[in-house]
Amino acid sequence: MSANDEPFLSDKERLDRLRLIRSQHVGPVTFHQLLGRFGSATAAIDALPDLVRRGGRTKLPKICSTGKASREMEFYAKSCGQVVFWGDRDYPPRLSVLVDAPPVLSLYGHAPLLKKKSVAIVGARNASSNGCQFAKEISAAIGDAGYLVVSGMARGIDAAAHHGALESGTVAVLGCGVDVIYPHHNANLYGSIIELGAVVSEVPPGTQPAARHFPRRNRIISGMARGVVVVEASLRSGSLITARLAGEQGREVFAVPGAAADPRGRGTNSLIRDGAVLTESANDVLSFLDNLPQDALAAACPEKQDIDYTVIEPPADLRDSILSALGPAPTPRDNLIRQLDAPAGAVSTVLLELELAGRLENHPGNAVSLVAGD
Repeated sequence: MSANDEPFLSDKERLDRLRLIRSQHVGPVTFHQLLGRFGSATAAIDALPDLVRRGGRTKLPKICSTGKASREMEFYAKSCGQVVFWGDRDYPPRLSVLVDAPPVLSLYGHAPLLKKKSVAIVGARNASSNGCQFAKEISAAIGDAGYLVVSGMARGIDAAAHHGALESGTVAVLGCGVDVIYPHHNANLYGSIIELGAVVSEVPPGTQPAARHFPRRNRIISGMARGVVVVEASLRSGSLITARLAGEQGREVFAVPGAAADPRGRGTNSLIRDGAVLTESANDVLSFLDNLPQDALAAACPEKQDIDYTVIEPPADLRDSILSALGPAPTPRDNLIRQLDAPAGAVSTVLLELELAGRLENHPGNAVSLVAGD
C-alpha cells in the first residue's frame, strides 16, 4: 500500500466517530461542530460531560460504548457491508460539504459509485403507469450519459428510476437500516441494487422505518446530486420536501409537467411555476447540467472552508436570552444572532451545549428550536 492509499482516518478515530454520532443528542450538525472544536472524535467524547452540564443538565447523555460501536462494525464486516466515513475517499463529494453531512454512511454494494456525478429522480409512491414508464426511461437515458441515478427505493417513481438505471449504476438511500428491506415488495430490487449499485443509510443497522427518518433521508438524496428530477408529486409529499432541500443546497430542480386534473401533477406543476426546469425528456436535464458553467457547479459544491471554531465564552445572560428567544418553531441561526446582537461564536457555543443537554433540536436550513416541554 502506497502512502496515497493509506486510510484517511485511523482505526481508533473511525471507531470513535461512530461512537460519537451514535451517542444521545449528537446529530450531524453537532457532530461536525464538535469535530471542528476539539479536533478528533476521541477528544469530543471526553468533553461531552462538561458540555452537557454547561447546557443545564446534570444527567449525562448515553454515550455509545466502544463495545457497541465495535459490534456495529463487526456486523457490516460479517454481512459484506461497510461504513463510509465523512472524510473517506469514497464519501460522496457534493454531500460532504453540507453543514449536516452524515458523519457515517453504512453501505451494501459498490462504494466507488458514490463518487460519480449524480442526478436524483424522485416522485409519487402511488404513481401512474405512464409516470413509472417515464421515470424508467429518463433514468436509463441519464445513466447512459454517465450519471449515477440516486433515489429512495420507495414504491412507484423511485423504484422505476432504480430499475431504469440498474445497468449504468444506481444508489438507493434508505430511511431505515441498510439491512432492512422497505417496502418489502421491493426485495428483488434491493438485491439487484446491491449487486449492481449500492444501498446506503445513515442510521444504525436494524433500524425500522419511521416518519422522522425520511426527511433526513431526503436531504442525502438531494445532497448527493447535481440536480433533482421530480416525476409526479402531490402538493403535500416527500418529493416536494426533497425538491425544497435541493433548492436550499444549491442543486438544480427539474419537474415533469402533469395533467391539471391529476393530483399527482399539482406538485410538479407548482415546482415549475416556482422556477423549476420544465422537463419532458432526459435531454432537458442533461443539456441544462452539461451547459452549466464551472463556476455555477462550484457554487453548488463549494470547497470546504476553514471555520473558526475558537470557543468564545458567552456572557452570563446569553443562555437565558437564547432560551427566551427560541420556541418550538424552527428559527434560523443567523436570525437568532442578529436578533440578540451577540457574537456568532458565543451563540454557537451556547446552542451546542443546549443541544447536547437535550434541550435543542437542529432542523434543515441551519435552523434550531427548543425541544417540546423544555
